[in-house]
Amino acid sequence: MNDADGGMVAWLDLGSGHLEVARPELRRQVMEILAHRVPGQAERAVPAGRAPKDPPRASPPPPLPPLTDWDDLALHRPGALVRDKLTSEGPGLFQRLLESILRRPSEWDSWRKGLEGERKVGKELRRFAGHGWQVLHSVPLSSGHDIDHLLIGPGGVFTLNTKNFRGRRVWVGDDMVKVDHGKGRPYPMKARRESERASKALSVHCGFPVLVTPLLVFVRPAELKIEAVHGKVRVYNERTLAALAPISRVMDVRRIEQIYAVARHRQTWLDA
Repeated sequence: MNDADGGMVAWLDLGSGHLEVARPELRRQVMEILAHRVPGQAERAVPAGRAPKDPPRASPPPPLPPLTDWDDLALHRPGALVRDKLTSEGPGLFQRLLESILRRPSEWDSWRKGLEGERKVGKELRRFAGHGWQVLHSVPLSSGHDIDHLLIGPGGVFTLNTKNFRGRRVWVGDDMVKVDHGKGRPYPMKARRESERASKALSVHCGFPVLVTPLLVFVRPAELKIEAVHGKVRVYNERTLAALAPISRVMDVRRIEQIYAVARHRQTWLDA
């Protein structure tokens, strides 16, 4: 803390709680500011000359087994889960040709659109590599669903939920999305839950809190209108997503690598 002329008044180590007060006559004001701006730290602050208490020791994170090719999610390509489902359960080549010739809609059309969208967003995410980011695709969750993309880098950690509404009008509110003025769809709420699950899984296995921000990414909409007030979910289309790449100063290289090493391991997500 500095005074109006730039002179130091006090200095607080947030880790140990050690407090240095260069202007003793301002100690009361310093403590009031701490109580207001840094909740909990005023009680922990230890004045100079007094030995700080040892901070409580956190339990070590549960160990992960050695990484194998099967467990390494860094080997996943965009849309891996959707592609596998289409391959194992979707119609064969003859059926697809027949549907195309007859122009008959299929229950698998939405899956194919989803795969196309994830691949397009995955292509855009390649731009992030030069800015120090790590990207994972199709991160499997215990529910059988997946996180389309996980972005880890200097600007933080983000889950990306991709929606392919090419050529359609998309309206985004705080809790709902409407496509072509249709019925509300709870995509923002789902995106938030996805980020919360990712935050919990990564925090458990990293041994420190990992804040994860949810993103909704719309692929080639004819119009994207954002009227969300609270901004709990960030909204992009695949072309504006690159604006995130230059963001920095949230995490250093060491922390990025720590989180990425945990995130790429399939076992991290078993209970997520």
